[in-house]
Amino acid sequence: MSEQGKSRRPGQPGKSGRPGQSGRPERRTEQRGQDQGQSQGRNERRNEQGRTRNRGTSGGPRQYSASAPSQRRRSADPSRLAAFETLTAVSRDDAYANLVLPARIAAHRLDKRDAGFATELTYGALRGQGFYDAVLGTCVDRPLDQLDRPVLDALRLGAHQLLGMRVPSHAALDSTVSLVRDQIGAGPSGLVNAVLRKVTAQDREAWLDQLAPVDEQTGAASDAALAIRHSHPQWIIRALRQSLANHGRPSEGRTAELEALLEADNAAPVVNLVALPGLGDLQPVLEAGAEPGPLAPGSALYRDGDAGRLPGVKEGTIRVQDVGSQLTARALAAVPVGSAAPGAQETSGDSHAPERWLDLCAGPGGKAALLAALAREQGATLLANEPAEHRARLVENALAAVPGGASVADAADAADSNNTWSIRCGDGRDLGTEQPEAFDRILVDAPCTGLGALRRRPESRWRRQPSDLGPLTELQRQLLDSAVGALKPGGVLGYVTCSPHPAETVFQVQDVLKRHPGLELLDTTGYLTTVAPALKDAGSEPTARSADSGANSGSSSGTDSAGNTSQLWPHLHATDAMFMALFRKVDS
Repeated sequence: MSEQGKSRRPGQPGKSGRPGQSGRPERRTEQRGQDQGQSQGRNERRNEQGRTRNRGTSGGPRQYSASAPSQRRRSADPSRLAAFETLTAVSRDDAYANLVLPARIAAHRLDKRDAGFATELTYGALRGQGFYDAVLGTCVDRPLDQLDRPVLDALRLGAHQLLGMRVPSHAALDSTVSLVRDQIGAGPSGLVNAVLRKVTAQDREAWLDQLAPVDEQTGAASDAALAIRHSHPQWIIRALRQSLANHGRPSEGRTAELEALLEADNAAPVVNLVALPGLGDLQPVLEAGAEPGPLAPGSALYRDGDAGRLPGVKEGTIRVQDVGSQLTARALAAVPVGSAAPGAQETSGDSHAPERWLDLCAGPGGKAALLAALAREQGATLLANEPAEHRARLVENALAAVPGGASVADAADAADSNNTWSIRCGDGRDLGTEQPEAFDRILVDAPCTGLGALRRRPESRWRRQPSDLGPLTELQRQLLDSAVGALKPGGVLGYVTCSPHPAETVFQVQDVLKRHPGLELLDTTGYLTTVAPALKDAGSEPTARSADSGANSGSSSGTDSAGNTSQLWPHLHATDAMFMALFRKVDS
């Protein structure tokens, strides 16, 4: 190596004998002056110590970090990193936050407090994405879709800390910039620092007044303003307004109720738990800090951290499940099977034979596990059907806590199984012809838009499009027809969606009654309030709606009430917006 190529070790004396100097101080000073003159010509900016900071050529004043260099974070803190990793998985891989975040919390070994912070940061940024993007759009000099996805994810996390959490501005800025520097690079960290400083120019209310003003005289907000204020796409706002009307909510005060529904979608939901009947014990869960659920029997609410650490959860006898889902499964199990007329002879086959139940769309297995436990108590058997093999494995895992089950089997083996539960991996649309009039109870928890579960899966609101309705409603129609074919005379069919959209709920009910004159619509709300009497209290009874056509709207067993559907609401019942319709097959 040549002498010119050799490098001197740090602190090695130069020719002057002084460490770190070349022996030509006067020349170095002269060169510094030349460099500064060139810097001014290039419009570079230096701080008081002469260091170039936040290089740029925009001509505007530069913004520097509030902290001295020695005080700044040099790496991302674990809780914010867990949130960032979750958001990048959601945006990059179309993942669901509720599946990704627990694994990231475990990977970073977050304690209870930091896990809570990461959870709020993740879900808050996802729920508020519409509002935060509107704010960021005014602070960035290009369309947001031209930013790298990780940079935009980091900006959303920073905006939520600044406008939606009680995080001091300097902490939100420094931690977000450090996160970007650590995970993306030094270059983007300058952009993020500058943009978030612009965000701090106003508080949340001032941004809302600027971006989503309301009418000064009436106080009403347009759909565009509501979309920003409540972070919902406009088409979903219109769909929810239509849903309130079609499910019989009063017209007076509907605007205020719509806003209450939107606000409920953005509230962090409490973890709902259920003890599998005959298997789970709620007492240790209550002793660990949970409280009894006010609606469903055998349920609890948990507000204090990771529910996975509660006794019985890992074993599967205590399950995390929205109370609305619990109620639909229990209501289906509560309807008497047989003729609708009181005292009439049973028409569903041998009354001494065990009932056969079917969950037609079982994945990922939450309702199936509760149905299997209920079937076990009643001496019935359950067939859980799921078309996707990987989801069928999830169903198998969910059912594992219920004794007497069989692993995933082919259709023939599952059909002949006498186990408490068995699994069929196949298309549910074929079961009506493959096993005609074979089941006493059938649950069709149909694939849907999921507009009723936006508080638990906030990313869905940004993925779903109005064009999704056509294929989904056609699939729902086909699944219902298959279920009617597979149902015994006198058997009970429950149609459930986690969406209140009229096209997926009341319109489907009207259509299936027209296609199948042998079906009658039962008093769904009556059965729901039978398994959950608290729904009757304080005017919180679910919205009941009869079939508009009047066709086949019969009397439920033992009551004089007309048949109806039932709709639960987040802002009224603190559940997902679950829809249910119960039918009986009176004639094949």
